Amino acid sequence: MPNSRIVIVLVLNIYLGHAWVASNLLMTGPKAHLTYARSVQMGTQTGIEECKHQFAWDRWNCPDSATQQRGLRLATKETSFVHAISAAGVMFALTRNCSLGNLENCGCDVPNSGKMGGRGWLWGGCSDNVDFGERISKLYVDSQETGQDSRAAVNLHNNAAGRQAVKATMKRLCRCHGMSESCSVQTCWTQLSDLREIGNFLKLKYNQAHKLDRDTVKEGNSADSRGAVVGVAQAELVYLEDSPDYCRKNASLGLPGTEGRECAQHGAGSSPREKRSCRRLCHDCGFRVEERRTEVSSSCNCKFHWCCKVDCEDCSQVLTKHVCARREDAFRRRNRAPK
Repeated sequence: MPNSRIVIVLVLNIYLGHAWVASNLLMTGPKAHLTYARSVQMGTQTGIEECKHQFAWDRWNCPDSATQQRGLRLATKETSFVHAISAAGVMFALTRNCSLGNLENCGCDVPNSGKMGGRGWLWGGCSDNVDFGERISKLYVDSQETGQDSRAAVNLHNNAAGRQAVKATMKRLCRCHGMSESCSVQTCWTQLSDLREIGNFLKLKYNQAHKLDRDTVKEGNSADSRGAVVGVAQAELVYLEDSPDYCRKNASLGLPGTEGRECAQHGAGSSPREKRSCRRLCHDCGFRVEERRTEVSSSCNCKFHWCCKVDCEDCSQVLTKHVCARREDAFRRRNRAPK
């Protein structure tokens, strides 16, 4: 193993999105390694934020426990997404910081500069160096998977699927050349998509995830042999276990359930998932939808008087939200209400 990899693997103790502890070796070691660690931390955090966005209106909404050991010990569809989006986030951050010039020994990718890329265009410009981001992301993220069983292999496969998603969503940008802007020839380069597009891509992969029998997963004790899944493309998400009931609270797994979750009533909302959230989060889980109103006061109708005074009125506004509530709780509240 190269010396640089030994340093990278040994100096960090990483828990996805939860704790990042650098050893004294990292703090006093090469500056590049510390810079990489900051990018890894930032990338994992943004990956988990994207996870929360993608599942905001699902029964499992990427709770904090999903990124902690009790959540990661499962090998469900949801865990597969956590591994994939975290690995993608790390690769995204490293690649982006490389392109911005924030990392040492790293520059833009120009291996095919001047060569024909297709009809009417040439490779040129400065492409985002995804190969660098992929390589360093793998060193950091995959090194945290120390197991040698089928679950470890599945986790490594999903890490790779996350990195594949970054590459699959790359965009080609072009600039025109020619007399009078005729665009007879274009030079083109590749650029990262927004993390939101990568998250959307992985959410589709989540919906199509493959459940595996443990016998189809190749176990091993080397970095090259682990993560081998038979008959499934590397870009696909895989899992081993059925998901638990996300409607109900499960303290041992850190699952909050859907009781108390806010939903969008009467088809309101900006996305189809949000519009159907009350049925999915409340009704289908055995809860009712309860309307809760809160009066909020704030300053309004402010007027500036020369010089130097501002007079404002106090305005109140009633905010209404809908939440999932137990049917018996709602019944008791109705009986206590004054006739």
